[in-house]
Amino acid sequence: MSTPRSPSPLREAPTTGFEVLGNEYRLEEETWSWYKPEEYYPVRIGELFKNKYQVIGKLGFGSVSTVWLCRDLVEYDYVTLKVFVSGNPQARNEEKVFEHLKTIKSDHAGAKFVRTLRDSFELPGEKGPHVCLVHNALGMTLKQLRVLSDGGKLALELVKPIIYHILFALDYLHSQAKVVHTDIQEENVMMSIADKEILENFEEEEWSEPTLRKVDGNRVIYASRELEIPDDFGDFIVCDFGYAVFGEKKYTGEVMPDLYRAPELVLHTAWDEKIDIWSLGLMCWTVLEGEHLFKDRLPSRNDSTPAHIARMIALLGPPPKDILERGSWSNDFFDESGKFKVDVGIATTSFEDEMKVFKEKRRRLSSNS
Repeated sequence: MSTPRSPSPLREAPTTGFEVLGNEYRLEEETWSWYKPEEYYPVRIGELFKNKYQVIGKLGFGSVSTVWLCRDLVEYDYVTLKVFVSGNPQARNEEKVFEHLKTIKSDHAGAKFVRTLRDSFELPGEKGPHVCLVHNALGMTLKQLRVLSDGGKLALELVKPIIYHILFALDYLHSQAKVVHTDIQEENVMMSIADKEILENFEEEEWSEPTLRKVDGNRVIYASRELEIPDDFGDFIVCDFGYAVFGEKKYTGEVMPDLYRAPELVLHTAWDEKIDIWSLGLMCWTVLEGEHLFKDRLPSRNDSTPAHIARMIALLGPPPKDILERGSWSNDFFDESGKFKVDVGIATTSFEDEMKVFKEKRRRLSSNS
């Protein structure tokens, strides 16, 4: 019988050697127009949570959370800690979805391409508790990988296995777990880390060259530190279930980012897991072409919807009759015969006209033949 190991010792966080920004600067989460410091938990590098998770450095921030790399001192491992703002419904929903996924007993091959929950707990806050989710550490997002790539786009040879992994993940979520993600985009797909040295290097760099920060009273706002690009890519994992739903065959209500809205959302009809496939298609376009297929984003969805529909018609033709019949907003945009009636120009274009990456590939093939 093996003897349990003693917990790994705490490391004393650096107290010098970093740049401190002045109050005239806004850093990371402070740049959100809705930022309220009292709603964010003031995580500090070196801090210990639950007597086992020591914060090593900041991995990133979102509209409702900050994300940190931690060492699990008990398991001798690295984990990711996601700390939500207080009182945010996404936090409880994401925790609920992860707990639901734990109950799914399946040997589906796609399960390994879906992020899992390792632990959860709460931290007290000025405006209420902060939900904290602990996951196995992952690498950079698909967006980070794309931005760092030549021309801000990914090669088709790399995108093919990414699509393969995500399709397996979605098939598992849809067929076995009965979960609709609703927010498939390049920021919600991450790489697994096969080489732990990447995480060790992150830790040593934070201790030897501490990241810049800003002090705001009793709280510190840190700049994020990026992980290294691995020599060999691991699996691509579907993450972030803050808007996911499960338990029904059809759903209603607003989901999906503006530029990724599926026809069901645009016409305000009931939707199901098919909207994830729509999102996957648009995400593939983004990573291959380096830009969004749909680009009209206005302050109000009521303002941008006609342009969004016009763009869909230009690329795909008129909506199917059955979708128009089910859409509660269809009469606002189409007449009885199904003709688009809003005074918005429909461009003459096609996927072939706009697909620059394949044009270039065909040109190279022609020149080599």
